[in-house]
Amino acid sequence: MAKVVVALGGNALGKSPEEQLKLVKNTASSLIGLIAAGNQVVISHGNGPQVGAINLGMNFAAENGKTAAFPFPECGAMSQGYIGYHLQQSLENELHRRWMNKSVATIVTQIAVDPNDPAFENPSKPVGDFYTKEQADEIAKEKGYTFKEDAGRGYRQVVPSPLPMKIMELDSIKTLIDADKLVIAGGGGGVPVIISDKGLEGVPAVIDKDRSSALLADNIDADKLIILTAVDHVYINYGKPDEKALKTLNVAEAQQYMKEDQFAAGSMLPKIEACLSFVEGHPEREALITSLDGLDDALAGKVGTVIRDN
Repeated sequence: MAKVVVALGGNALGKSPEEQLKLVKNTASSLIGLIAAGNQVVISHGNGPQVGAINLGMNFAAENGKTAAFPFPECGAMSQGYIGYHLQQSLENELHRRWMNKSVATIVTQIAVDPNDPAFENPSKPVGDFYTKEQADEIAKEKGYTFKEDAGRGYRQVVPSPLPMKIMELDSIKTLIDADKLVIAGGGGGVPVIISDKGLEGVPAVIDKDRSSALLADNIDADKLIILTAVDHVYINYGKPDEKALKTLNVAEAQQYMKEDQFAAGSMLPKIEACLSFVEGHPEREALITSLDGLDDALAGKVGTVIRDN
């Protein structure tokens, strides 16, 4: 039985609860198909658009005197519950439809980061919706947020994205996996915390979900890491006339393309880096990057980029 970690991209989950629920219903069939094929599956997901929307809404309510202010770590935990609820419900419905006796559990996951990580001085992780430059400048002036252009798609708020160091609920995750449960963990990259003399403390940041998914896959000794995003393949010369889809990629090739700045920071680059951290030095492991709705075709070898050590 192969052990597979599947990471769903937050941007691929839609911009509203209705859109998200529709998308995860479609994805549930493919995910349960992986289990039916004899794989043990663990699911993680991003939360960039969702945590940005939650944070913006909570700040708006607080500024208008309607609620207490909610710090960013609490907004991250809310997004874990909100997305996990939709995933759990859709997966449970699909399991029931197939008469499969398997239960689903979502673990609100904390992941420790280094308080001295240089990422805290250089916000880079996009969250929330896309804006024009004029809209971004107006919000930045009003709220003090930092915005950056995101892969030609518009401007988005950026927050610190420290590297994940330790999954605090790892033992609980392993216990559920060993009990043959379908586990959803590490949502949104995990709620970032630091370990201090006072214990665990949340910090205002968003850990890249691909890096935390790779850490989770490594910690549970998974055979395969699947990263689902908005595109069918990894591309070089993306968006240019000579754009090329890559069907396979090894560590040396990926490193060369990274030197050529082929992969956008905050977009495809962290996905490639996460896959390399998982497969490098492990010829028995495999990573796959493809689209959320292209998973079935990717598993059949029709689309997707497969990444191996060599």
